[in-house]
Amino acid sequence: MSFHYQAILEMKKMLANLDKWIEKTVAYAQKKPFDPNTLVTARLAPDQYPLVRQIQSACDTAKFTGARLTGKEAPKHPDTEQTIDELRARIRAATSYLETLKAEDFKGAGERRVELSFLEGKVILGDDYLVEMAIPNFFFHVAHAYAILRHNGVDLGKRDYIGSLTTQDR
Repeated sequence: MSFHYQAILEMKKMLANLDKWIEKTVAYAQKKPFDPNTLVTARLAPDQYPLVRQIQSACDTAKFTGARLTGKEAPKHPDTEQTIDELRARIRAATSYLETLKAEDFKGAGERRVELSFLEGKVILGDDYLVEMAIPNFFFHVAHAYAILRHNGVDLGKRDYIGSLTTQDR
């Protein structure tokens, strides 16, 4: 299995973890009680994205990484989410797209020339794009979504962040 496909599988897993964090957020809000939708606009600092944009960015990074490395078209999402339910639907839409990608779709991904709008007149090879841009950017936004929820009192820990591990018997 290629490293490129493994990265997509990990992004898919982390999006599932993110969905579970939101589920915990709803349960937390019901217990307190408060409207969980108030956290959609929560942010860690005035100059950082709010939760809604962190989640949109994580989803976009995952789907565009898959699309760019396979040469396929990514689905379009208009960034109109305003509620927890809409954010969960966005996560599921991104995950559904990633599920359409198969290991064989990533053949030649490392040498694929990736064009990014902010690299005017230049390209980046798939290996470099994945390691230098896509993975760090994805985890940046996922970690900020986690931190926003944790900062606002949602009971999340490292196991929630990391999620399940692929284990084997000795």
